Amino acid sequence: MNRLNVRAFTAFLPYGIWIGALYCQSVCSQTVSDTQPGLMKSEFIFETAPFPECHASTIAETKDGLVAAWFGGTRERHPDVGIWVSRHSEGKWSAPIEVANGVESPTNRYPCWNPVLFQPRIGPLLLFYKVGPNPSSWWGMLMSSADGGQSWSDPRRLPAGIAGPIKDKPVQLADGDLLCPSSTEDKGWRVHFERTSDLGQTWNATGPLNDPKEIGAIQPTILFHPGGKLQALGRTQQKRIFELWSEDNGRTWGRMSLTTLPNPNSGTDAVTLKDGRQLLVYNHTTGGRSPLNVAVSADGKQWEAALVLENTAGSEFSYPAVIQTSDGLVHVVHTWKRRRIKHEVLDPSRFKLNAIMEGKWPQ
Repeated sequence: MNRLNVRAFTAFLPYGIWIGALYCQSVCSQTVSDTQPGLMKSEFIFETAPFPECHASTIAETKDGLVAAWFGGTRERHPDVGIWVSRHSEGKWSAPIEVANGVESPTNRYPCWNPVLFQPRIGPLLLFYKVGPNPSSWWGMLMSSADGGQSWSDPRRLPAGIAGPIKDKPVQLADGDLLCPSSTEDKGWRVHFERTSDLGQTWNATGPLNDPKEIGAIQPTILFHPGGKLQALGRTQQKRIFELWSEDNGRTWGRMSLTTLPNPNSGTDAVTLKDGRQLLVYNHTTGGRSPLNVAVSADGKQWEAALVLENTAGSEFSYPAVIQTSDGLVHVVHTWKRRRIKHEVLDPSRFKLNAIMEGKWPQ
């Protein structure tokens, strides 16, 4: 190549890289759309953070936009683990800020666990979380924000025997009550539900709803069905997702049973869509925490495969949280290899569904 051609090539190179980047972005986006209909966006909430590990994310929509939270620190159970928050504004996520920790005194600090964000129809944004040395002896905490997560009230401890929503979001019933899916691990894995009619000031709770010797279950999520019925799904030690049904707005529940959907002893989450369908995010496997899948059902019984959000053998993609926002889109956040929190945007109207037969994900 002569000197003139070298200069021309060098001058053209930045433009070529720019065009190539645009082409790659277009092709990559189109490829995702073609192979995963309904997957509109996939991004990390942060690229770098002041903590090495993170887990158990949650998401809510406020009038000012999306808010996400998770716990982060040296590692799960380490006393330096706190609750971190990021807000979505003008198309990007803010840098993570620690809003809560487990400091009890200058010489005593406990780890924080499993934040749960919820925006009631009327009232401040709520942030539930747990503090304590381990899940068998932790206690529930609650903070609130009147400005979409920019500032927070002082934390307060929930009453004895009340843990708040243990991993997945509450649902708000027609009468305004919040029904919180909860569980305990001190006497075996047992599911129960807690109810508050005044945004966490006063509470009542059901008793345990399963025998852990038969099905060890925790971390329920709640779905709405026609005729006032509620369905709960969640994590078990029996390698399948459990279900419970209620016909009186969650005051009483039927017998717990196992579905055909697999569960590798890892958290799930679900949401009732505006069109009446049920959407579930979970690890469709009996071992490990990959892949991470999205399934849809018209009745909460027969499920259809929609998306595979992550699928790398030996990696962890876990603890999803899912909501549907006012524009009809679905937002998922989840743990990505314990190092980052990932955010996906889904359009459920674009899914191409395939039946899940006998608990097997279709090829």
